[in-house]
Amino acid sequence: MHIISEQRDDDGVLERRFTLGEIPGILWTPGSASPSAPVPLILLGLPPLGLDTMYPRLVARAQQAAADGFAAATIELPGSGARPRWAAADEARAELRRVMAAGEPVGDELVDALVLPLVDKAVPEWQAALDAVLSLPEIGGPVGYSGGVISIGIRLALVEPRIVAAGLFAGSFVPRVMFEEARRVTIPLHVLLQWDDEGNDRQAALDLFDAFGSAEKSLLANMGGHTGVPQSAGDAAAGFFARHLR
Repeated sequence: MHIISEQRDDDGVLERRFTLGEIPGILWTPGSASPSAPVPLILLGLPPLGLDTMYPRLVARAQQAAADGFAAATIELPGSGARPRWAAADEARAELRRVMAAGEPVGDELVDALVLPLVDKAVPEWQAALDAVLSLPEIGGPVGYSGGVISIGIRLALVEPRIVAAGLFAGSFVPRVMFEEARRVTIPLHVLLQWDDEGNDRQAALDLFDAFGSAEKSLLANMGGHTGVPQSAGDAAAGFFARHLR
């Protein structure tokens, strides 16, 4: 983990940009964090749109986490942003755009090609980033995962024992095999669903929520489209992590 820049905002939150091999990332820590008082960590998932594109939304989520006493970290997904292009992923996304523009159904084969290779590549990178961030003396866990491509969140919740709670955003295509993995997830979950999300299969999102094996799981559904998430939804997610990471 190589720190390439750092700055502290008016609220005392320290933002550090880093690289982990070829992977860019950002780490935010509250001013209260210290080796004598290490803080829990929230991993901030993001869609494959690039760190720079998503930065305004990521920093807002990180500032909320810091206000609650948590560090937050994120990394660039494979094939996104400044990372090398990934031809297979680009082809799958182009085919998805064509299918949706034509009003055709999005088949299982396309969903698998779009999502499963991304999950297989991204999850080990998230685990490596988690290793690096938790090596810092001012960050001690426990760890939560928030947002992002929901299939990445499912896999991380299943295979990464350091993650004790996850807040997931319904709204991305989910391969059928991920439903089987969801049945084996047992950590507490908080799932956000925008009821009128134009890019989301609402029934599939409800079926996925039903599939999760967690004894504690909640679904917060709000009217509105993908970008119409109300502030109250953020407050509910913050409360979820406060209960499980403190």
